Amino acid sequence: PQKTSFHRSQTLGYKNGFAFCRLPTVGIGGERLYVNQLSQAELDELSNMRPTLTYGQAKRAPPSDFIPAHVAFDKKILKFDAYFQEDVPLSAEEHYRIRQVGIYYYLEDDSMSVMEPVVQNSGLPQGKLIRRQRVPKNDRGDHYHWKDLNRGMNITMYGRTYRIVNCDPFTQVFLESQGIELNPPEKMIFDPYTELRRMPMRKYITPSDFDQLKQFLTYDKKVLRFYAMWDDTNSMFGENRPYIIHYYLADDTVEVREIHKHNDGRDPFPVLIKRQRLPKTFVDKKKTFPSCALEISDQEVLEWYTAKDFAVGKSTTLLGRTFFIYDCDEFTRNFYRDKFGITDFQPVDVREKPLEEVPQVIPPYNGFGFLEDSLQNCFSLLPKPPRKDVIKMLENDHKVLRYQVVLESPNPEDRKRRFILSYFLSNDMISIYEPPVRNSGIIGGKYLGKTRVPKPGSTTENATYYEPSDLTIGSTIEVFGHRFVITDADEYVLNYMESNAESFPAATLQSLRDHFHQRQVVKETAKSDSPILGTSKQELDELIAQVQEKLTLHNYLNNRKIQEEFLQRDKDGSGILDKGEFLALCDSLSVPTSDILVNKV
Repeated sequence: PQKTSFHRSQTLGYKNGFAFCRLPTVGIGGERLYVNQLSQAELDELSNMRPTLTYGQAKRAPPSDFIPAHVAFDKKILKFDAYFQEDVPLSAEEHYRIRQVGIYYYLEDDSMSVMEPVVQNSGLPQGKLIRRQRVPKNDRGDHYHWKDLNRGMNITMYGRTYRIVNCDPFTQVFLESQGIELNPPEKMIFDPYTELRRMPMRKYITPSDFDQLKQFLTYDKKVLRFYAMWDDTNSMFGENRPYIIHYYLADDTVEVREIHKHNDGRDPFPVLIKRQRLPKTFVDKKKTFPSCALEISDQEVLEWYTAKDFAVGKSTTLLGRTFFIYDCDEFTRNFYRDKFGITDFQPVDVREKPLEEVPQVIPPYNGFGFLEDSLQNCFSLLPKPPRKDVIKMLENDHKVLRYQVVLESPNPEDRKRRFILSYFLSNDMISIYEPPVRNSGIIGGKYLGKTRVPKPGSTTENATYYEPSDLTIGSTIEVFGHRFVITDADEYVLNYMESNAESFPAATLQSLRDHFHQRQVVKETAKSDSPILGTSKQELDELIAQVQEKLTLHNYLNNRKIQEEFLQRDKDGSGILDKGEFLALCDSLSVPTSDILVNKV
């Protein structure tokens, strides 16, 4: 009845993050409890009550569940911060290198891995230095355990020594819960060369009195324009090309633009040199300094190009290319006149002078082939055949003018020879054929193949050839050194020339008409009974009888053969033979000829 406190003591608690229950030390109201001691009443009750007899044998409690290590320590990793030192033998700026790594210990399978943070553009193979595995500890086959790891110690893995300087909070709590005393943490060491690179370079630049803002505000959108030529003819396939040079007064930059023309065959790139400051004079470099630099700063350049470096009529070299300035625009003239006092802006004529035409010397004609065909070899390496008049060839196809000609020669045997001259109107070519004569001792046949025959006095520069208007009865033509006289022609020649009278001279047409008129008169007189040239029919019969009587004296003559030969000579069937041809035929057939009878005939 005297109790005033009836609270119960707390039996639940946490240790190292884990919940657990403990036995109470005091009872209700704070009375002390004697652990593992029972009161006399309890002892008596236990002695009187026999639970075994009442309830049977007590069952044992089931053992606690087994939890494997890969489940208990799943995703539980110990992390240690460490570094190692690496020698750099081939560098004058650093002798060693400090590389920071992280050592990870996986509790579920006692494996380890070493990872190095990746730094861009470091040039080092970084990332996973040792893949996850059980790392051997010594030569006896032992492996590293988490009990072997602590702060402030060295650990050697695969010949490389790592210095552990610190660990994360989870690792610290875990090791302390397992009864491991941790060493105090150490300060991480950084790479001295990397820290030196991070420090900004000290520059000693004297402030300039030049006001760039004033220059920009004064000369903004004011550009000097120069017209220049780049002569690149010394290189292969080079040429003299025009360009425009722009000088921007606002920031002293230079731009070079190309000038394109229609159908110039070039890609449409408008800019040759983009807008930039161009160096004029470089600082003397050491021989060990590389000659190629990606960016040019004020430290490498002694002098930059300015507006006074450009003038009409002078050459300037921009990035290795020499440009000749031949003219500028009106604004540029006014600027130079006001700024520098220059008044001479006479433009330079850069137009290409026309090449002197070298006269083409045509070699003399060697006689092979046609003149026009051979002349094509002098005009091209791959000669083309001369163009033909197709319309003329189609209109005059198979149209041939035939003439009878005799050879004009001092040799008596050649004077008796008769030839057929054919003129082809389709291509103005001439061919000569000699009819074969038996027992004449001369082989007949083709005397001249189809070819164009030049006139006497014709040259290779001004070649003139025989035309149908030159072929008249009684005219003489010269064929490659041989002279022929035209004695007869076909009636087709007269008909053709009369149908195309506007294309031929009147003298040529009249000569043919006179020739065929005489032949027509002879034919008509021979067919009629009227006197022939003052000779009566009786006198003609007497003359025929005298000739037949004269021939009967020579029995060896073959009259049939004689008749065949005369008919063969009379190709046009006119019944008329030339006197010279008649005598030549009689001599070839051994027919005696009397001058008196021949004259009468």
